[in-house]
Amino acid sequence: MIAENAPADSPPVPVQGLHHFAWRCRDSEETRRFYEDLLGLPLTHVIKSDHVPSTGEHCPYVHIFFQMRDGSHIAFFDLGDDVAALPSPNTPAWVNHIALRVGSVEELMAAKMRLEAAGVEVLGPTDHHIIESIYFFDPNGIRLELTTPTASKAEMAAHAQRARAELDAWTVRKAELRKATNHG
Repeated sequence: MIAENAPADSPPVPVQGLHHFAWRCRDSEETRRFYEDLLGLPLTHVIKSDHVPSTGEHCPYVHIFFQMRDGSHIAFFDLGDDVAALPSPNTPAWVNHIALRVGSVEELMAAKMRLEAAGVEVLGPTDHHIIESIYFFDPNGIRLELTTPTASKAEMAAHAQRARAELDAWTVRKAELRKATNHG
């Protein structure tokens, strides 16, 4: 929720990109094998500590980082208890996922073949009209999407021009659906 007294005259700080997305993993070596050996993301940094820097809480952990070609990372916390993060009980399994970009449809299909050869169940390819994607789960139960853009810059610019109006229309429809559900 945005504070109502947020300074309207100052612009937002420009976000330069994703540094890392972090999630809990069951086993750091199992996770390393999947992300480094199978997906090809090099392990570039490891943090080991007995205390959480932001809270001071005692919790021995290792924090591992895998780098993508654009410099961003996917990272994991192994808390040493062989427990993976639980899926959200109020959210379908297909909703929460991490989408990683590859360079072409050919690379997407090569990744699918490599994953399947390693025994990973892969769904897709799926044509989303602006991207083509495959879906699979990592050893921690995190749903991953490998995707590649298929729309032109002009097509994406046209989508961007309509995005706010489309979201506003969804907000109206959602309110109508809620009203019908609550009074119907």
